[in-house]
Amino acid sequence: MEILGYLAAFCIGLILGLIGGGGSILAIPVLVYLFSFRVVEATAYSLIIVGATSFFGAFQRYRNNLVDIRTGLTFGIPSIITIFITRKWIIPSIPDTLMYINTFAISKRLFILSLFSMLIIGSSYVMITKNIKPLIDFGERKTLHLIIQGALIGSLTGIVGIGGGFLILPALIFLAKLPFDKAVGTTLFIIAIKSIIGFTADVSNYSVNWAFLSVFLLIAISGILVGDLCSNYFSHEKLKKSFGWFTLAIGVTILVKESIILIGY
Repeated sequence: MEILGYLAAFCIGLILGLIGGGGSILAIPVLVYLFSFRVVEATAYSLIIVGATSFFGAFQRYRNNLVDIRTGLTFGIPSIITIFITRKWIIPSIPDTLMYINTFAISKRLFILSLFSMLIIGSSYVMITKNIKPLIDFGERKTLHLIIQGALIGSLTGIVGIGGGFLILPALIFLAKLPFDKAVGTTLFIIAIKSIIGFTADVSNYSVNWAFLSVFLLIAISGILVGDLCSNYFSHEKLKKSFGWFTLAIGVTILVKESIILIGY
């Protein structure tokens, strides 16, 4: 299973290199189902994996003047604050069993993985249909809405340990009025800083296997380099749509698997 896990780490990087995002969505299922990490640890490790790989992508785009630092900080600072609060205090305070519905126990694991599944199903919808729109759009006060969305997305992605690019990108396009290429680069910048800061909140709460993380990240980054070299030979749109269907299958599979565990089969 570990060999499959490290192969999956390479695939995460390969997908990031080929289509410029999305591959980190695979980190949670890889860590939970192939490396057998507890779900809270998996979300913590996923944040640093997401953060490091996004930083790599953001740096590449920054060199091409495709990152709007000012907009990134307007959105990113409230996102950093809420993700830090979520990882530092809210996640540890969630009990292992949230509630009982008849004889079924709703666990922290089920809550996090179900929310994760719903978010990546939303991500798959965006990749398949290319139908993107901001999470909130109240009108003309764009800066205020960027701050509100940054805070909200920081909380959501802090719980499940993903970057949330499919939520951030529409906000930057429709609210900040950034061109698509610059919005992608700025999204990677935001994901990088908020994910890395979110992970720092976990360091004081959980023991971290730095050796494992280092190997995983090195393999993922090698995948990014290979994917980046091969990216000119493939249609980005076709790859993204295909990955969207794959992501949809993962989201549905996790929901089904965790439901089966819940009912005891």
